[in-house]
This record gives sequence, C-alpha cells and structure tokens, in this order.
Amino acid sequence: MQWGSSAFVLAVVFFSTHASADPVQKSEDIVKFFAGAADLGKSRGICVGTEEECKSKTKAKDTPAEKSSLDMLINFGLDSAELDATARSELDEFAKALKDRRLSTFNFVVEGYTDATGTVHYNEGLSQRRAQSVAAFLTASGVEAARINAIGMGEKNSRSPNPYDPVNRRVEMRIKTQ
Repeated sequence: MQWGSSAFVLAVVFFSTHASADPVQKSEDIVKFFAGAADLGKSRGICVGTEEECKSKTKAKDTPAEKSSLDMLINFGLDSAELDATARSELDEFAKALKDRRLSTFNFVVEGYTDATGTVHYNEGLSQRRAQSVAAFLTASGVEAARINAIGMGEKNSRSPNPYDPVNRRVEMRIKTQ
C-alpha cells in the first residue's frame, strides 16, 4: 500500500483549565485511531477531553461530526513554555503512540502558538519555545528527533475570535505519512 502524502492534523491544545494529571487518551487508542485508517485520503480526528468539552468544541466550530483533529487538553501557563505534570502525562501517552510500529512511518511538525498577550516579536519567540518544549519532551521519551520539526507561529491562526483567549495558547502537531 502506498501512503502518499496524506496528512493528519493533530492539535495539542494547551489550556489552563484541565485539572487532572491522568491522561484522558491512552496511547493504544491513539494508535488504533490512526493505524485503522484504511483510506488515508480523508483526515480523521478524535477529541481528547471530557464529553462536555468535546461536544462544546463541535458546536462552537459548527463542524460536521467527523473531526479532523486530535485535541489534548493540557495545562500550559500564561507566558510559559514549561510542561506541567498533566502535560507530561498526556504527551507521554502521545509519545508511546508515536513509537508504536504501526505509526512508524509518520513524521510531524510541532507548531507553537500564543494568544495576543505580549508583542508580536515576543510571542514569536514564546511560540517557538512552546513547540521546542513539546518536541524535546517527545524526543526525551524516545521519539526519533528526525521525525520532529518544531516551529513557532506566534499569534497566527487563532482558535478563538478573542485574541486573548487562553485557547489560542497551544501547540499543534501536523502529521504526514511518507
């Protein structure tokens, strides 16, 4: 089977509202989701969070039921690129999934984003540090460094119309097959 250049988009969203340190999504579920895609021409996604959080995202975006992203709700402090215990727990599960042989052909770009707090120049640096923080964690967890490219995107592509909304402080991982 030829994988081509089909792309999956995974959004790892950093919120300040997720309270638990237990990962919501287990690595096997992540692997099954992506490895189970027989037709890679169409993107698929899952929401990682409580049922209420996932439903509210679908309603807010006014999108069809089949999502094109995997959202992991993780604590990420204002003006910070440090991963807290919840973030490390969630990303540990994600790293386990990426190390699985069924996903070994996937490479990805880690894109860091910020809200509009701070100057454009400062936010570009902060978004780069956030992306590098996630990439460094994944690499330290055994994901091959050659599979990860960290990029800071600053305030671009906000998820919320309010540029100061914490939902805009996030990291997205765009995964492409080779």
